[in-house]
Amino acid sequence: MKTFIAKDKDIRKGWYIVDASDKVLGRLASKIAGILRGKDKVIFSPHQDVGDEVIVVNASKVRVTGKKMVSKEYKRYSAYPGGLNIEILETVMKTNPERAIRHAVKGMLPKNKLGEKMMKKLRVYPNEVHPHIAQKPKELKLT
Repeated sequence: MKTFIAKDKDIRKGWYIVDASDKVLGRLASKIAGILRGKDKVIFSPHQDVGDEVIVVNASKVRVTGKKMVSKEYKRYSAYPGGLNIEILETVMKTNPERAIRHAVKGMLPKNKLGEKMMKKLRVYPNEVHPHIAQKPKELKLT
């Protein structure tokens, strides 16, 4: 029995659209990360990019459970003394709700060049308006 390695001609890239309204952030991010990696395909291989493009709309309407809205922190460090910047999820959702979804999905992808390539296939929008109608994305129902 031989191991199957997908060639470029075997890989079919599709487009999916996900409505994030009233979805839990972590569960949504895990489904999106699986699609970006291609884990839902038969030809999945961990060292290849066989995943699909994902459009997330209504990012500002995503939910979190428990007290995460006031206790979850996003930390950045500028590499200068005293350069630690801390934001809580509540302020991130008000100013830039796409960042919360991108951060959650990025944490579930490989930490290498392949993961960076997969992140470029993720498009997140705070409301229902997006410029990718020409790609005819399939709606992805998440339960």
